[in-house]
Amino acid sequence: MTETQSSDPTTYDVPDDAESERCPECGRPFVREELLALHRGGVHAETLGADEIETFEEAYEDESERLRLFRLKALIALVVLYFGLLMTYALV
Repeated sequence: MTETQSSDPTTYDVPDDAESERCPECGRPFVREELLALHRGGVHAETLGADEIETFEEAYEDESERLRLFRLKALIALVVLYFGLLMTYALV
């Protein structure tokens, strides 16, 4: 993949062999269809039909669940790290 030095923020450097979904409104490439649905629902919501709105809502719920799980795992890791360091400090 080559770096493209461009002042235009809408220019995307996508490798020729990469498969990507493209937004029909702005042409922005996305790796997964879910990311395209989230983009279209957030940026181009006024142009979506009923099926596309449903796809956006499903993708949004899935993404929200993944974020919630990540936050829970991060909190658990911080608590374990905190108490691990606390116990280490208490023993030394």
